[in-house]
Amino acid sequence: MTSKTIRRRDLIQQVVQERGGVSVGALAEMLGVSTQTIRRDLDQLCDGETLCRAHGRIELAEERLNTPFDQRAGTNLVGKRAIAEVAAARIPNGATLFISIGSTALSVARALHRRKELTVITNNLSAAMALSEEVSNRIILPGGEIRLPDRDFVGEEVVEFFGRYRAEFAIFGTAGVDEDGGLLEFHQSEVRATERMRRNAQRSILVIDRSKFGRLAPAVGGNLSDIDLIVCDRAPAAAYAPLIEGLGPRILFAEDAE
Repeated sequence: MTSKTIRRRDLIQQVVQERGGVSVGALAEMLGVSTQTIRRDLDQLCDGETLCRAHGRIELAEERLNTPFDQRAGTNLVGKRAIAEVAAARIPNGATLFISIGSTALSVARALHRRKELTVITNNLSAAMALSEEVSNRIILPGGEIRLPDRDFVGEEVVEFFGRYRAEFAIFGTAGVDEDGGLLEFHQSEVRATERMRRNAQRSILVIDRSKFGRLAPAVGGNLSDIDLIVCDRAPAAAYAPLIEGLGPRILFAEDAE
């Protein structure tokens, strides 16, 4: 088996773990290969215990299936809470901000519960609900279909939605960070939405935990060097030390700040 095949199959498993299930066609488009190639991969990956086929899709086996977003939101709670507090401290009352999809961005939204008169532009329904408890806030959501179980809006309509607004802050996460600082996502539409938020905001804030360093995803967007402030829980592995040093004061480690 070639290294390219191994990498592709690892990515397929990551996507399924992330989303709970995905179609053969979507995987082929995402990874830039034919549906026949994906089906051959699935012949090897679908063991019935972890992954299984279902009507042109690959899914987590029933005993492994849980709400993927809730799984992510429930991991590294201490680190995400520390990240959220550091990021939220930068947001004053009355600010206008973008908030992206993702569990760490949701943690920031929850940490903003004491802020008042915020204008929040988001495709993250859970973040919108968390901030709706403060009645002085204004919350703007895109239209369209909610992606379940993640409770968010994705797609080209969302990219256009963010393009209609300007904000003081953009708060967003990423699926992975490559060795050169590249920001990785599972689909190009997610890359475009993040980039639109970043470009339309006066200050960009990336919120990630150290597990994202070295995590693979097929779509590459911006780079850590493009971001105004990166808030992470702890320093990543030593292999990333040169990358971190090059960022200087633009990266903060939230658990150290405590």
